[in-house]
Amino acid sequence: MARILVTEAIAEGGLDRLRADGHEVDVRLGLDRAGLLEAVRGAAALIIRSATTVDDEVLAAGPELVVVGRAGIGLDNVDVAAATSRGVMVVNAPQSNIVSAAEHTMALLLSQARNVPQAHAALVAGRWERSRWEGVELADKTLAIIGLGRIGKLVAERAKAFGMRLVAYDPFVSAERARQMGAELLPLDQAVAEADFLTVHLPRNADTIGLIGRELLLKAKPSLRVVNVARGGIVIESELAECIREGLIAGAALDVFDSEPCTESPLFDLPEVVVTPHLGASTREAQDKAGDAIADMVQLALAGDFVPWAVNVDAAEADEMLRPFLGLAERLGRLFSSMTGGVSEVEVRIEGDIAACDTRILNLAVMKGLLSTAADDQVTYVNAPQMAASAGLALTESKSSVSDDHVNLIALRADGRSIAGALTDRTGAERVVEIDGHSVDMPPAADMLLISNDDRPGVIGTVGTLLGDAGINIADMDVGRVARSGGALMLIAATAEVPSSVIDALRVAPGVTSVVSLRG
Repeated sequence: MARILVTEAIAEGGLDRLRADGHEVDVRLGLDRAGLLEAVRGAAALIIRSATTVDDEVLAAGPELVVVGRAGIGLDNVDVAAATSRGVMVVNAPQSNIVSAAEHTMALLLSQARNVPQAHAALVAGRWERSRWEGVELADKTLAIIGLGRIGKLVAERAKAFGMRLVAYDPFVSAERARQMGAELLPLDQAVAEADFLTVHLPRNADTIGLIGRELLLKAKPSLRVVNVARGGIVIESELAECIREGLIAGAALDVFDSEPCTESPLFDLPEVVVTPHLGASTREAQDKAGDAIADMVQLALAGDFVPWAVNVDAAEADEMLRPFLGLAERLGRLFSSMTGGVSEVEVRIEGDIAACDTRILNLAVMKGLLSTAADDQVTYVNAPQMAASAGLALTESKSSVSDDHVNLIALRADGRSIAGALTDRTGAERVVEIDGHSVDMPPAADMLLISNDDRPGVIGTVGTLLGDAGINIADMDVGRVARSGGALMLIAATAEVPSSVIDALRVAPGVTSVVSLRG
């Protein structure tokens, strides 16, 4: 099993699950840069939170890394592009802390509206200051939600319960989708201009860094209060402080900062500001969810399976309808590679209801299977496209909403050869249903033989005898005539790998015209 390096505190439940799976969990908290570069050597997985920076130098120091897991949502401390170029999967836990982050947003919203921390500090210091800390109600105020993703949606639901009017800005959400959440979608300038409160729910990237600064805040009403529980750097802190100091806006509440840990800021001197030290995900529930989720993702990645929350896999997250077909697609790729001995271009034909989905992940699974029979290194959903490009392998896709004989079908074709598979309607079991234009019906297996032979008595017996003499049992078999050639075809699932000497004997057996060993 694999060594997993953990550099930040993760809920023990998730780590215990990794240990139970047989992995070595190496917890090294508080590593400096040199310590991290040393510790990552030999690790197959690296689990971090927000304090560990994973850049190309770290990735280069850990050449055996298969996956980097971030126990949380943000990935600004991980060089995803560098990881992708090295074939390292990057996964996160995007749903683990969304409730906690939304609730902390509401906590800061209320604290800002009612001056709760300021009044508390004054009272415990011996000052009774009722008139100084007069607040405002949330009811009937306009809340601008900047980013209507998972957290923004939860904040919208909670703000509606306070009787707030909701406007929103999100270039990736339709007006109809926003209306379903009870929000009116507006351009950013207009949303800011109409808002009494503004909450930020965006990732930190090149498009969002510095998004909210003086130029934008000059369009706001003096009553505006800004709340950021997303990522530091989206709000320009120095310009926000200037706008509050000059009375251009009423106040702010921040949980995140451009550089963390942050103990000095122009915002800290302003009584109109509420700050917390990045507590958005700091609940017991969120930590448990993040630990469990990242453990599951790392387990899948180390097993070479599809990982639902991989951020650098070149495909949409697998639709629930597609997930059962991923194993079949990869198995067909392996079998087809054995059949053809390697081809430069493969057509992937997808038929039936699944053709309506974003099927890029199925193509990746096929590619993974095609490459895995010959690759020395492990083929993953991350490095498969790069390995295919290096090998000169290209995939083309065709689709049809109708399949003649099956509800859904995946077929591979190249150089006059073909293979197709389907799932049974009743149990969802994988079946190979066509080879080289000949209908078959049997489950794929790790060791299979595709035998072409003369259509005459005795050939099946000869094949069975040769396999039996070699101690190879036949687990499954499909036979039939090939009308266009006048010959016949046998597809055999063996209980063990058939030795090359037995394959050579089969090739010269009476009536046998060709034998191909298929590795599924």
